Amino acid sequence: MQFLVFIIAFPFLWIISILPFRLFYWFSDFVYLILYYIIGYRKKTVRENLALAFPNLSAKERLVIEKKSYHHLCDIFLEMIKTMTISPEEMNKRFIITNLEVVKEYEKKGKSTILLASHYASWEWLLTLNEKTLFRGIGVYKKIANKYFDKLIRDIRSKYKAELVETKRAIPLIAENQEKGILSMYGLASDQSPKLNRAFHWDKFMGVEVPVHTGAEMLAKRYDLNVLFVKVKKVKRGFYEATFVPITDNPRSIPDFEITNVFLREVEKQILEAPEYYFWTHKRWKHKR
Repeated sequence: MQFLVFIIAFPFLWIISILPFRLFYWFSDFVYLILYYIIGYRKKTVRENLALAFPNLSAKERLVIEKKSYHHLCDIFLEMIKTMTISPEEMNKRFIITNLEVVKEYEKKGKSTILLASHYASWEWLLTLNEKTLFRGIGVYKKIANKYFDKLIRDIRSKYKAELVETKRAIPLIAENQEKGILSMYGLASDQSPKLNRAFHWDKFMGVEVPVHTGAEMLAKRYDLNVLFVKVKKVKRGFYEATFVPITDNPRSIPDFEITNVFLREVEKQILEAPEYYFWTHKRWKHKR
């Protein structure tokens, strides 16, 4: 059944991916109308999240953010598909890294690095970094249930020298790379809600106290890894800029949970600048106190 779903869906995905950008974004507008006005995908969750994060805004102001966020959600989903066939040259025009020298400085330190990202703007096209750095680029991700789509995603990443590793395999891989002296950069999007039985730390996120992921900090301290945050800005439709923000090159000297807290403050800054580009459909505040 998984293969049947894949072979039916794949031709449609491929056709979408080869559309000229003008038609591509017209199609995204059409998907928005279906998703928002007909399906109403996770509207309740989005409205609850926005009310929690922006209690000072009126319902009308939050509605404006809500609609813009659904437009962006459709763009992001389709841009993931576009990655199937977009050329590296076109990708580099549309996803610009503003301060690559920061990564180059971290390469010189001779230590592997954790790259912290959030579900904001475009984390998908960040994979272009792998062709610009000496680090072995590895993204930690949750495996897709359909093994054929999962392989497709991994194959797409491999075009840009990026690898994907399941969360449960991340620690053994990091340990192996450390033992072999393989300099790597591990990408983690750590702004979502952890399971309560794995919550070791709580902090305020957008003014609400919630459990937060601390795995990245734990790995950084265990293996003495540099820590960077990548801030992604949406310049205009289909165009993004990524800026690296150093957090620490000596994680063991930092008090427990401070790395995690600094990361969350950086994510908040992004959201406050342009909240419509955050992934509000996630149940980030499902556990709170």
